[in-house]
Amino acid sequence: MASNPPAPTAPFVPSQRQPETFGYGGYRTDEGPWEEWNPTEESLAPVRGRHRVAKQRGGGLARSSTVLGVGVIAAVGAGGMASANTGKPPVSISLPDLPSSVDSLLGEDGGHQVTQTALSSVTTTPATDADSSDSSADAGEALRSRIIAQAEQQQTQLDVKATAKAVAAADKAVSDAEAKAEKAAAAKAADAKEQAQAAEKAQAEQQRLAALAKQYTLPVVSYTITGTFGQAGSMWASGYHTGLDFAAPTGTLIKAVHSGTVTEAGWAGSYGYRTILTLDDGTELWFCHQSSIGVKVGQKVATGDVIGRVGATGNVTGPHLHLEVHPGGQATGIDPMTWLRGKGLNP
Repeated sequence: MASNPPAPTAPFVPSQRQPETFGYGGYRTDEGPWEEWNPTEESLAPVRGRHRVAKQRGGGLARSSTVLGVGVIAAVGAGGMASANTGKPPVSISLPDLPSSVDSLLGEDGGHQVTQTALSSVTTTPATDADSSDSSADAGEALRSRIIAQAEQQQTQLDVKATAKAVAAADKAVSDAEAKAEKAAAAKAADAKEQAQAAEKAQAEQQRLAALAKQYTLPVVSYTITGTFGQAGSMWASGYHTGLDFAAPTGTLIKAVHSGTVTEAGWAGSYGYRTILTLDDGTELWFCHQSSIGVKVGQKVATGDVIGRVGATGNVTGPHLHLEVHPGGQATGIDPMTWLRGKGLNP
């Protein structure tokens, strides 16, 4: 079966229409002069419904990010230049949140659109003099508050130290006062004890002397003391008086001071008639210048017994009894006044 030959094609005829000129090369005769058009959010119709973004090859995301970064740097640089030129404080820049889906940012026009959106969303808030003043005032107030707090803390520490020092001083004063009071009380108690002991001792001594007074007696009942022990004078061979003189009329009775034994009775030169009575403890009592002697050697006498009479024999200027006390029979005598008082007697 023979095939049909192809139909002849019409010859190509070039169009007679004049080519359009774009850019700076010419003008369209039917639409007027050409102008550059930059689309914005207001001039572009919103995309509705589902749409796909064509994949970009290679560094599409890098190109979009670069465009966005350049826009942000330009905006920040413009703000910095404005601050440097005007002398105002740096401005704060806020960036919009980018969509979470990377696909919505990508596409042939995605980089340009995101850049325009980011740049249009950048807002600047110029800092005013009032804000600067408020910041300075807040900083000054904070510094003032810190200084006041530190001063209060230091003052509190000083107050605590002063209080502790005052408390320590008060405690020391109280301790010293207590110690002084205790010492005074102890001294007072010791004095009271000593006084009590002295009173007891004195009472005991009085009782002892009272008991001795019953055993001892004064040699003469009625008398006058005319000479005491130790008086100086040329009338005595020793240069001083060695006894106690009881002046009384001649013939006045002389009594034994205490019980004992007569160891001597007779003439004794300057002592005149003398009787020596030796007590049980060995003490010798000398009774001198007697007008008469009423006892003899070896005779035992008791307290108050008559042993002689007052006279003016020997070296005298008038009738009296010269009494001497010789402890242990020693040659040198002691003060008869003291000895008699030690026996509870008071001449």
